[in-house]
Amino acid sequence: MVSNIFSKEKNKSSLSSKIFNVLRDNILEGKYAHDEKLIEVKLAQELGVSRTPVREALKQLELEGLVENIPNKGVVVKGISKQDISDIYAIRLAIEGIAVEWAMERMSDEDVEKLKEIYELMEFYTLKKDYLKISELNTQFHEVIYKATKSRYLEQVLKDFQYYIKTTRNKSLRTPGRLESALEEHREILDAFIARDPQKARAVLENHIDVSKLNALKLED
Repeated sequence: MVSNIFSKEKNKSSLSSKIFNVLRDNILEGKYAHDEKLIEVKLAQELGVSRTPVREALKQLELEGLVENIPNKGVVVKGISKQDISDIYAIRLAIEGIAVEWAMERMSDEDVEKLKEIYELMEFYTLKKDYLKISELNTQFHEVIYKATKSRYLEQVLKDFQYYIKTTRNKSLRTPGRLESALEEHREILDAFIARDPQKARAVLENHIDVSKLNALKLED
C-alpha cells in the first residue's frame, strides 16, 4: 500500500518528504534498532521508489540527528537516546513557560474553550483507558497553547519536541497511575488558563513537564 501511494507521487521533493516521514516514524517507533544499518537500495525496493528520493530522505534524517552516515559503514540508526529525552524535557521546561505566558496574553476566549473541550475528551478516554487517544489529545492540548502564542517559531520548535517524544509518552501513560495523574495535571493547567493566571499556569505546567520527564526516563533505565 505504501508503494502504491508513492508511485503516484510525481513531485520528487514531495516524494522525498513522504519517505522521510515514513522512515522517521519507523525510527521513533523503534521499528529500526539502534545502530541498524539502513541500506538505500533495500529501502527503495521496500517502498517501491527509486533510490534518489530515499537518498534525499536519509540526508534529511541525518540533519535531524536520527541517523549517522559513517564512512566505510553507511547510514546507521541513532534514534532518540535517554540523554536526548532528558535534553528535550529540559529545553521544554525552559521555553514552554515562556509559551504559557505569551499564550496567556494573546489567546482568545475561543482558545480557552478549545482547551476545555480537549480536556473533557481526555476525561472520557481516561475512563476508557484509551492510551493512544489520550496521547493524541495530550498533544492537541499543548498545541492549542503553542498556537495561541502567535509565534510561529516557538510553536514549531515545541511541536517538534512533542513529536520526538510521542513514543516515550505513549509508554509512560501505560505505567500504573500515570494516566490519572496526567489528567489531573492538565486540569490544573486548564484551571489556570480559565482564571487567566500566568504565574499559576507556568508553575503547574512546569510541574507537569518535570513529572513527565521523570516518568519517561524511568522507562529508559
